[in-house]
Amino acid sequence: MTYSEPAALRRWLASSSSTVPVTIFGCGQDEAVLFRELAPRFGVTPTITAAAVSEANVELASGSRCISVGHKTRITNAALLALSRAGVEYVSTRSVGYNHIDVKYAESVGILVENVDYSPDSVADYTLMLMLMAVRDAKSILRRVDVHDYRLNEVRGKELRDLTVGVIGTGRIGTAVMDRLRGFGCRVLAYDQRPKAGANFVRLDELLERSDIVTLHTPLTEDTHHLLNRERIKQLKYGAFIVNTGRGALIETEALVHALENGSIGAAALDVIEGEEGIFYADCRNQPIASKLLLRLHELPTVLISPHTAYYTDRALSDTVENSLTNCLAFEHRKQQWI
Repeated sequence: MTYSEPAALRRWLASSSSTVPVTIFGCGQDEAVLFRELAPRFGVTPTITAAAVSEANVELASGSRCISVGHKTRITNAALLALSRAGVEYVSTRSVGYNHIDVKYAESVGILVENVDYSPDSVADYTLMLMLMAVRDAKSILRRVDVHDYRLNEVRGKELRDLTVGVIGTGRIGTAVMDRLRGFGCRVLAYDQRPKAGANFVRLDELLERSDIVTLHTPLTEDTHHLLNRERIKQLKYGAFIVNTGRGALIETEALVHALENGSIGAAALDVIEGEEGIFYADCRNQPIASKLLLRLHELPTVLISPHTAYYTDRALSDTVENSLTNCLAFEHRKQQWI
């Protein structure tokens, strides 16, 4: 969540004579620069570590009711219990998704977990880029040019205005994607468990059957795990394109690979992959990759893969850091009111 700073919080910040300690785990170098720059402005004393939170390093949170964590590493229930015993009551995850934290377990040990909002434009822009690259077969073109083969592709590309795009999930990011798609003149269908006004909402089955491109923007939950499973992938139009900038496990990867290999799916552009943990964000050039499905996807000429990077822009990173600090302060403010 993004805490819209009311007058009460501003007054509290101005009148507080002490700073609020916040421990920041899993902090990259670029994030650390922003945290160090913004923390004094927000009245926060930061303890910053690049290490993800674990049972072994919870002592870094000693004295902090609030911590901020990254999304790149799963937080175990054992670590959550250790944090609770160390006095942590609030976790701000620097992500929109919660799938790396067992939120219900955290609540059971006295820890509130909240997410942050950041500019939806980062992921929306990237999603449109992936769509355009997929329908123009950019992977093949760029690879051929890299070896000085400048011939035209045997298969011509497609224009978005001639296609129907199905958007699954119409939160802030999905809505931003639809806003951009209207500028291309294509037909847009939408599916969401909570339909809103202003979009052409249809049943999921109808969206899959009618869409030339399907793009995923729904949160990963128990209900949406393998939302595109083998049966639903079979419902897609022959030669359809799939774009996923949401979460890897929204797609049953084995079924997707099979559909790509037999040609029933035209192409896939994937910024997230099921089982990406421990692979994405690491330099794997000189080490084996354990995921056989990822290796099979890499081999397919119709698949574009990027390492969960759609969110990664200057503005989104600044939003994430600022909102994580603000959410911690808002919790402390509420806590002070309860005492």
